Amino acid sequence: MARTRKPAQPQDAQLWLKEAFDRQRQDYFENGGLGYDERMGSLDRLYKLFARKADDIAKAMDADFSGRSRHEALIAELFTTQAGISHIRKNLKAWMEPEKRSVNRIFFPASAKIMVQPLGVVGVIAPWNYPFYLAMMPLATAIAAGNRVMLKPSEITPRTAELMKELMAQIFLPEKVFVATGGPEVGSAFTKLPLDHLLFTGSTALGRVVMEQAAKNLTPVTLELGGKSPALVAPGADLARAADHIAAGKFFNAGQTCVAPDFVLVQRGDRDRFVSEISKRINRFYPTIAANPDYTAIVSPNHYGRLVGLVEDAKNKGANILVINPAGENLLPDRKKIAPTLVLDPTESMRISNEEIFGPILPVVEYETLEKAIAYINGRPRPLALYVFSDDEKIVERVLDRTVSGGACVNETILQVAQDDLPFGGVGESGMGAYHAREGFLTFSHRKSVFVQPRYNAQFLIRPPYTNALERIVRFILGKV
Repeated sequence: MARTRKPAQPQDAQLWLKEAFDRQRQDYFENGGLGYDERMGSLDRLYKLFARKADDIAKAMDADFSGRSRHEALIAELFTTQAGISHIRKNLKAWMEPEKRSVNRIFFPASAKIMVQPLGVVGVIAPWNYPFYLAMMPLATAIAAGNRVMLKPSEITPRTAELMKELMAQIFLPEKVFVATGGPEVGSAFTKLPLDHLLFTGSTALGRVVMEQAAKNLTPVTLELGGKSPALVAPGADLARAADHIAAGKFFNAGQTCVAPDFVLVQRGDRDRFVSEISKRINRFYPTIAANPDYTAIVSPNHYGRLVGLVEDAKNKGANILVINPAGENLLPDRKKIAPTLVLDPTESMRISNEEIFGPILPVVEYETLEKAIAYINGRPRPLALYVFSDDEKIVERVLDRTVSGGACVNETILQVAQDDLPFGGVGESGMGAYHAREGFLTFSHRKSVFVQPRYNAQFLIRPPYTNALERIVRFILGKV
């Protein structure tokens, strides 16, 4: 077990973080990137530690949310992290192998390859909505690529952040993994470090700020943002099945999921039946709200207030609000629970039509034709996810071909994130770059082109002084190109 070192945080966050960064950079220069055995050993320690501490991790998140479903935490945070680490361990050796490339025949017998090497020091800024998974999965991937890692967890979930800091100190020296807890001033200082790569998960607005700060050091960034991910119920789709999967994905973690369906598109004439079907599912999933341990609370009073404001704004501007509260409970604001809410007849003037919702509120938008539904999606910033419900393969292919999103699901929601062999990332305002799977390993690696010249070769033929023979050779080659 690694010794624990907990340097005190001085008032000057920039100096404190720069000192931690310098220690990691110096360790990298002196000892190089982590070798295969060290990477595998680190992944094994992470896997075993998380298995031992699963209950403590779930309890910390429950305390941070003042009510986080234990089962959702175990499924979406612990299971996904463990499955991701297992996938990395299984494939790491193959991912690290150099890739052979061809050389132009006039340079024979030379050879070429691409070698994959660690970048150095990777920074990870994690969000609050899945505070463990969205911190530990990037960290594990960056370690698998042989890097040192600096992690900044969200201050909105402080207990989880402190627990992760304690856990990392148990198995890593700060020269290998450093966890920087603290508020916005720490986050701001973190983005100004001359990191070799920075992964940020959060809002589009903050993503712009992070990218601007990172650009001052030419730090490459991967931005995992969000946006308004649509669920399109295509003409002729099974409304009951679509309602079931949309409800499951939307209200998991009380809608506080970056890939949750933000709104649903239903063909005119199908809306009332769809509303009836999704209401049935919500009633079955969550027969009670207030004391239901499987229905997660909103993370903070500020986020709760913003969501209440979105609904009030929509109501004041003419929307029909359908609150699905099966037991008719009085949901007190201090408990920060919002019952599943459908917003019918939304208009473009409403905030809910323009802001990412990030809560258990689902606008239902009607469309006339499939083409108009596709145009509606394309008229908005490109989303992190798109969900299409149809058993007609031609319709599915048309929607997937005509729209651009970070990822997509057919007849399902949110589960694309849990597929260990699929990269995860956004496009346009929903992000840039990707991680998970081999693509994540490559995100935190440098692919170095290498040309190898053997001792005996014919390159002396193209050295000066240039001869008539060389002229004839060149003209012959040009004629063949």
